[in-house]
Amino acid sequence: MNLHRLLQQRAEAGRPVRVGLIGAGKFGSMFLSQVPTTPGLEIAVIADLDPERARATCRKVGWDAARIARTRLVASGAEACGDPEVEVVVEATGSPAAGIAHARAAIAAGKHIVMVNVEADVLAGPLLAEEARGRGVVYSMAYGDQPALTCELVDWARACGFEVVAAGKGTKYLPAYHAVTPDGVWGHYGLTPEEARAGGMNPQMFNSFLDGTKSAIEMAAIANATGLAVPEDGLGFPPCGVDDLPHVLRGRQAGGMLRQDGMVEVVSCLERDGRAVFRDLRWGVYVVLKAPNEYARTCFREYGLKTDASGWYAAMYKPYHLIGLELGISVLSAALRGEPTGQSRAFSGDVVAVAKRMLRAGESLDGEGGYTVWGKLMPASRSLAEGAVPIGLAHGVKLVRDVAAGRTVCWSDVAAIDSEAMRVRREMERRFAPPTAVQAAAQ
Repeated sequence: MNLHRLLQQRAEAGRPVRVGLIGAGKFGSMFLSQVPTTPGLEIAVIADLDPERARATCRKVGWDAARIARTRLVASGAEACGDPEVEVVVEATGSPAAGIAHARAAIAAGKHIVMVNVEADVLAGPLLAEEARGRGVVYSMAYGDQPALTCELVDWARACGFEVVAAGKGTKYLPAYHAVTPDGVWGHYGLTPEEARAGGMNPQMFNSFLDGTKSAIEMAAIANATGLAVPEDGLGFPPCGVDDLPHVLRGRQAGGMLRQDGMVEVVSCLERDGRAVFRDLRWGVYVVLKAPNEYARTCFREYGLKTDASGWYAAMYKPYHLIGLELGISVLSAALRGEPTGQSRAFSGDVVAVAKRMLRAGESLDGEGGYTVWGKLMPASRSLAEGAVPIGLAHGVKLVRDVAAGRTVCWSDVAAIDSEAMRVRREMERRFAPPTAVQAAAQ
């Protein structure tokens, strides 16, 4: 509760926190809009593949000519990472390969790194975080995005002495969405293609929100940061409003839908027949907790918490997230406290590529939110044992044999990949593979 005071001290000392932003898309734009009203926070450099587009973005979010003039605009993310004025790098490209390269460049240059790029984090986050610790810098999830906000709730619950039974977020989900492609995405958002283009919306990115891939990626990130377990065969996406969180999201032994207590899960704002869920959590995050004793259970009732029928399980939630508008919390936490707002520590959950339709040998996969595959959450031990292709590497990869609709794409199905992202991923697997996966590989 003292970030603003610490920032004021830096501002008064003439030492603002200077940031290098890589990627001036929607998330980056929202962050840029907050800078003029946050004294002590400055953008030293913005890296974007189209610097002129980034310049136009600055004008769009309210920057005056003087602020734009004193900010470097470059096309190279590596240049932003190496800028001597930069204290914190924000990686907001959305490309797993670029994210890994930028994170490593920032860490090598002694900069803190805030990873908006959850795709890169799920592909190799534990290794990147370890490298950052070795250099004495912070590797952090991005506050404002749902993984970091969920991790905050988990940390709050555990620091208060509660058992965390479940944690996650809300979204809009129906089973049929797994097969949706960018061609059909806008109808599910109530938009025409023309309206989407006018708003600068990327159909593949928005499709990843809809087809379940982004939810899987975010839950894997939360599991890897908190130690919570992941479902054995993909997220269940149960329809659930905020009042029913403690009823639905508890272990089966207590009457809930989870395999066990202590798991990540995403709740849908739609019933399976398409009706809206009452008091849904589409934009928010939650944690379900369990009272450690009878006294705490009584306090739940006395202070009006929504609980299950037994009174032992209760839920806390945040109904909204503001993505880039809240990103300053991560930047300042890294620079002023030396603390991450969520950080991958283990390789517990993985997100694998699953065929959206019958795929033929010779076709190329087009990755997250595309026409060929969607991302499914599963335990890392299972992913490694089955030789599954991570969704973060399933882009531009050619199939060497047919893959049936609904089947996981495996390494034996695709041509060999030779890239830096692939090498970093393999190193992460070697260093952080769950013991069960190591045992399976040895057999």
